[in-house]
Amino acid sequence: MVAMLTAENRQRLGSLRWILGQMERVLVAFSGGVDSALVLHVAHDVLGDDAVALTALSETFPPEELEQARLFADGLGVTHHLVESHELESEGYAANNGDRCYFCKSELFELAADRARLFGIPWIADGTIVDDLGDHRPGLVAATENLVRHPLVEAGFDKSAVRSVAQHLGIEVWAKPSFACLGSRFAVGTRVTEDRVRKIQRVESYLRTIGLTQFRARYHLLEGREMVRIEVDPGDFATVTQFHESIQEVCVAEGFEWVTLDLIGYRMGGAQARAQEVKTSA
Repeated sequence: MVAMLTAENRQRLGSLRWILGQMERVLVAFSGGVDSALVLHVAHDVLGDDAVALTALSETFPPEELEQARLFADGLGVTHHLVESHELESEGYAANNGDRCYFCKSELFELAADRARLFGIPWIADGTIVDDLGDHRPGLVAATENLVRHPLVEAGFDKSAVRSVAQHLGIEVWAKPSFACLGSRFAVGTRVTEDRVRKIQRVESYLRTIGLTQFRARYHLLEGREMVRIEVDPGDFATVTQFHESIQEVCVAEGFEWVTLDLIGYRMGGAQARAQEVKTSA
């Protein structure tokens, strides 16, 4: 059954189609999440082969997310460019001093700009929404510097509108939980390294296998000893309890001396929310 749209969301969808149509040719920075999936879906519907996707590959992008992005792009029949990104080699990113996303997005949008120039595509678009504008988002500075368009912002989409319109259009990831790159699992001031990212990635990959969908494995360093703090929706505490021994085994195998479950549960920005409560160091 097709989800019905409110008059406001019909207007937003019409505006989005018009905005993308005016671009004529566009490269969509596609992460596989619902926001950029909506942009890519509508762009392909409006522009056909003149809409292409680009996804950056790096250690901070889990293989499960990449597979979902590939499947979505293949399902649309859209040209999907995969490019390697090396943000961990940037000292600004690794230092993690509060502006980490600026360095990540700068590299992403520079890679996108290079590919767009190669194919004569005049516009780059991403999945930024209205809700993002009020947050501390250094990545938006990088977008501005690289002349990246935010068609969902231009059309007035917030998260609720994105999910409603995506469901209406039959986009299979419309209810997909929010995801942020694995660098977000580190509180400001805790250095982000390839080894630490891979540890977190392997823990989170296991959490997926036991049926969890909304979770984070947060990295902390206390007096030189590594701790992982697991956040899940409170409704999933029973699942964590059921699998607590195997979760612990996976975490210990990755070198974590402490394995904790955050009883507050998952919340966006959780790496920063506990920064004042859990003393971290580089």
